[in-house]
Amino acid sequence: MGPDYMGALAHYVETQTRPVDKFGHQPRLAALTEAVGAGLAYDRDVVLAAAWLHDLGVFIGHRPEDPSQLAGWDHVAYACTRSPQILYGAGFPEAKIAAVLDAIREHQAKDEPATIEATILRDADILEQLGAVGILRMVSKVGRDTRFPRFTDAVTMLRRNLEELPGKIRLASTQRLAQPRIEILQQFLRAVDDEAGCSLY
Repeated sequence: MGPDYMGALAHYVETQTRPVDKFGHQPRLAALTEAVGAGLAYDRDVVLAAAWLHDLGVFIGHRPEDPSQLAGWDHVAYACTRSPQILYGAGFPEAKIAAVLDAIREHQAKDEPATIEATILRDADILEQLGAVGILRMVSKVGRDTRFPRFTDAVTMLRRNLEELPGKIRLASTQRLAQPRIEILQQFLRAVDDEAGCSLY
């Protein structure tokens, strides 16, 4: 039996994740990539490794703490710089490391992925920004992320996600998985309007 490099990556990321609630994103994303990629021909190792390491640069201890430096921080570039050493240490196949970096580099909704692995990761990451989980992740940032000092800011971003993200999905499998999440987010935003209107501060 070969090295358990996925287990090693998961353990490493769990030890590095600060604040600790951010760790849930990685195992959920890994599972979502399996659902998105079901029936497709792709390198599972590449996608799962990228899912575990793609957000390394957003963790406290890996990102700048100075607000002015943080405002211009490129967490993707940081993850791409740090990941090769981590992958080597975990016993990950060396020949696949470049493909992992490509997937990390192109995982955001604004990106144009060039490989099926990057497309699967990007689609799964979009799913994480919709539905009940997307709401939880966004609301948890209020008051501790300088971009979201108030609930109004979080709701504004959720509305933007609802308007923009579904149209960025590439794969039919993701579109099917996204539909119930879209409906949940729509229902939540309607409830916010009914209960609070513009008074969310």
